[in-house]
Amino acid sequence: MFIDIHAHAYRKPTPFIAFPTAEQVIERYDAGGIEKGALLPVVNPEIYLPQANEDILEMVERYPDRFFPFCNIDPRALTNAVDAPLDRLLKYYRDKGCKGLGEVMPNVPVMDPMVQNLFKHAQAVGLPVTFDGSDRVGGDFGLYDDPGLPQMEHTLERFPKLIILAHGPVFWSEIGWLETPAQRKPAFRPDGEQVGWRPPAGPIKEEGAAPKLLRRYANLYGELSDASHALGRDQEYGPKFLTEFQDRLFFGTDFCSVGMPFPTLDLLLKWRDTNKISAGVFNKIARENAIKLFDLE
Repeated sequence: MFIDIHAHAYRKPTPFIAFPTAEQVIERYDAGGIEKGALLPVVNPEIYLPQANEDILEMVERYPDRFFPFCNIDPRALTNAVDAPLDRLLKYYRDKGCKGLGEVMPNVPVMDPMVQNLFKHAQAVGLPVTFDGSDRVGGDFGLYDDPGLPQMEHTLERFPKLIILAHGPVFWSEIGWLETPAQRKPAFRPDGEQVGWRPPAGPIKEEGAAPKLLRRYANLYGELSDASHALGRDQEYGPKFLTEFQDRLFFGTDFCSVGMPFPTLDLLLKWRDTNKISAGVFNKIARENAIKLFDLE
């Protein structure tokens, strides 16, 4: 019923953060009606200890009917320079079967020259990119962008053949007009605990940057793992949004912790079963768009 384009797994149990193993992902998939999913490596030290792309390939080799691989490259790799030949790595992993690049999460600006170099090579090699965002540089993970997402927009302009799979609260909080920029993402205390967060809530009175960018740039797609709150805040606008962009939206879970819920799955099923979205819209977002983009069948 579902194909997940964003999940994480480690070969062995991990310290501090309970990332799932491949077997635990499959167990959760079976319970949720998810037929297969993409495994995205974690390589940027801002979020966790770097993971080898080869670990992802090994897990996919063990369970080829349940997983397909992404590769991930830190933009500072090889030479820590703006002209690093990252296409050499991306071509290698593309030829090993990787379907995309991500999840890119260094805590530097989107327009950082080394990030732009990575995106340039991803476009040349033909790999879509998933990245998470941040509203600050320092004390966080994810690519920094300003309110209104101008750095994402400039990237979409610079690389018109690069498919960007928009992900994370910094993007999805901008489905409507922001009252304050700090609504875009939760902050964390020095001990790592999340500070109370007040994400945008209530009916959408004025559209924000996210739908405007989706209309303007055909190379911008949306991955819905962190979008359930943004979509669910307005039970009328949310289904209309899914219907308008039905050909460029994808189901995802961002499964990264054993026991975590899948609110996007529940929301899609609810809106399908109450006829807020059609069966055709549901099927595209749940699985058909992923099959087409990643050539899964």
